[in-house]
Amino acid sequence: MRRLSNTVIGFLNLLTLLASIPIIGGGLWMARNSTTCESFLQTPLLVVGFVVLVISLAGFIGACFHVAWALWVYLVVMLFLIGTLIALTVFGFVVTSQGGGVEVPGRVYKEYRLQDYSPWLRNRIKDPNYWMTIRSCILGSKTCAKIALWTPLDYLEKDMSPIQSGCCKPPTSCNYNMATAVAQDPDCYHWNNAPDLLCYECDSCKAGVLENVRRDWHKLSVLNIVMLVFLIGIYSIGCCAFRNTKRAETEYPYGENRVKHIKPRWDYHWWRWLQDKREGLY
Repeated sequence: MRRLSNTVIGFLNLLTLLASIPIIGGGLWMARNSTTCESFLQTPLLVVGFVVLVISLAGFIGACFHVAWALWVYLVVMLFLIGTLIALTVFGFVVTSQGGGVEVPGRVYKEYRLQDYSPWLRNRIKDPNYWMTIRSCILGSKTCAKIALWTPLDYLEKDMSPIQSGCCKPPTSCNYNMATAVAQDPDCYHWNNAPDLLCYECDSCKAGVLENVRRDWHKLSVLNIVMLVFLIGIYSIGCCAFRNTKRAETEYPYGENRVKHIKPRWDYHWWRWLQDKREGLY
């Protein structure tokens, strides 16, 4: 069991050590890529990559070279990581439980309303600095340019991404042909045909971004569950490796009898004298 647990955990941590390299590389690439609007994933991805790198290195050294303190650090950090992933997964499901698109009659695509999402997400997207960053990402990604040449028939037959539905067109309910002023969705008055304006200041655009965040967070939560199952299994094997490493550092090897002297029971000599007497030894 000693060799088995140490070998298995050393091999698994070597794999996770190698896997942390593309995770960190992907986070750095996302941080440098100005055309991606997934800025909320950059920091968590880098943190997860570096944590996996550190704990895998500690676990690999501790398991392969029988370094007890390295395995102890590995188990503590692993326990903290498991708790963090559980909290992150629960938090992700809570804040993304609301939202989703609204069906538009006669259209394939859906439209999104900001008030349908959780207060935490709404407060985050309303921050001016955060929104300016997201707005710049959408402009740089040329998302709206992809539907700029659509015909009226295309709007009836083709689907749109949440960002295209919220940022690249006014709400379907808007009517700009009426001679008299009638109360409409406030986003109808934010719409502008200029390519750098469009509906980027509309609540529907913010809702489209939140819908993207919601979908990506659901995918991340599924990945977290898979990682949790994997990490809990690694943690269990790590506990066995730590116990075996501590046993190897003691003065008694595994399997050696540690009992030096056995104190006989109080009536041992009495029963032994009676037995010898019966056998004629006295």
